[in-house]
Formats: sequence, structure tokens, C-alpha cells
Amino acid sequence: MNIKVRLFLVLWIAGMAGVLSFLLVDISALIAAFPQPEGTPPPDIPPYLLKLLAIAQPTVFVTLAVLLGIWLAPKVGLHSPAVKAIANRVSFLPALKPQIVPGVIAGLAAGVAIAGSWLVAKPFLNPEFITRAEAFNKMIPPPVRFLYGGFTEEILLRWAMMTLFVWVLWKVFGRREEGPRAVWFVCGIFLSAILFGIGHLPVAFLISGELTAPLVIYVITANSIFGIVAGFLYWFRGLESAIIAHIFAHVVLLAGISLL
Repeated sequence: MNIKVRLFLVLWIAGMAGVLSFLLVDISALIAAFPQPEGTPPPDIPPYLLKLLAIAQPTVFVTLAVLLGIWLAPKVGLHSPAVKAIANRVSFLPALKPQIVPGVIAGLAAGVAIAGSWLVAKPFLNPEFITRAEAFNKMIPPPVRFLYGGFTEEILLRWAMMTLFVWVLWKVFGRREEGPRAVWFVCGIFLSAILFGIGHLPVAFLISGELTAPLVIYVITANSIFGIVAGFLYWFRGLESAIIAHIFAHVVLLAGISLL
């Protein structure tokens, strides 16, 4: 088994841990909590089928994301040092240690910033949405937040999408250069962060029943804050630092939810 296969397996297993964590969610209750058109009952879908649907699509996305990152990350100088060490069958601790403190500090700061953006946005949001959103947040178990948010979303958004953006920008605008310039990394960070924010709009729509301008601005802004932080960590430290930050951002958010 060569190093790329081992690298794929480590990243894929990490991403799938997050996907499979969705099995801990009571999806039927989650769907029932979404507003339904008047006179329309929630869809009567067997729970096992709901869980299967919840993990089928993300499984495909994780598989493609891992492959894409393995192909492109070395070309643009992005990396996952600890995972690479595991794939090389050497100790991962020396590669992980420089990423821990920046990840923890940045994650805690990003979590506070996200919570602060919620407090700023609340006066402009529909009270019904606020009530439903707070109830929705309490229905997502901590393991889902840590595993799916920390591992799966970072593999999808940073390892795959940010890497892809940097590579495309380099090849389109700097193809005569030996490697991507800093500007392409910054653009890739912001593009993937905005995509991360936009990716949360469907859930916001399901909770609210509509997308108002204040809601769209809040969802994209709050999630982009973390996306930018994670992007710079991935660039300067490694994918694991972004994963650590994502987990600690959720620690802050869970603490905030428990105080509601």
C-alpha cells in the first residue's frame, strides 16, 4: 500500500466519522421542527431511510474531496502534516504540535466572534426564526458538531475547495509562475469562506421558511468569519490546525447554547 493510498484512507476515515455521526441525530424530529406549509404534514419517510439519505450524499462528497486534495494540495504547497506523518508510518506528534496552540486560540476567538455576530443580528431577525434556530441548535449533538464540523467540513471546504480555488487561480492568472502567489491563497481563502457561508443558507431557509436580507447577511457573514480563520490556518500551519480551530469554535458555541 503506497503513501497516497494510506493518506486517502486516513483522511477518508476522518471525514466519514463526521458523516456517520449524523446517525446520532433524530432526523425525524429535526424535519418535524421545520415549518411546513399550512395544512401539509411532515413527509412520512421511514427513519432508517432518512438516515441513509443523510449519509449517502456526504459520503460521495467526502470521497471526491479527499481525492481532489491529495491530487492538488502538493501542487500548490498546501498540506496536512500530521496526516502525512501517519501515512508515512512515523510519529505524527512533531507535525501536530505546532498546529495545536494556533488552532485552539483562533478557534476560541472565532467562536466568540460568531456568537457576537448572532447577538448583533438578533434584533433584525424574525422572532420565530430565532426561536426555531435556538431549538434547532439544541437538537444537534456535540459529537456531530465536533466530528462533522471539525473533520468533514474542513476536508470538504479547505482540503478540497480552497485548494481547488488556489490551483485554478494560479493556473488561470499565473500560469507562467512556478507556484501560486500569496494573492491566490488569499482569494482562495475568501472564496471558500464565502462558499462555506452560502452552504448554510439551505438550513437557514428550512428553519425560517424564507430568506430575508438580514438573515442572508447574518448567515454568510457569521460562517465566513470562521472560514477565513480556518483558511489562514490551513495555509500557514496545516489542515489539522483548521480542524482544531473548528472544534474549539463549536466548544464556544455549545457553551453559548447552554446559556440560552
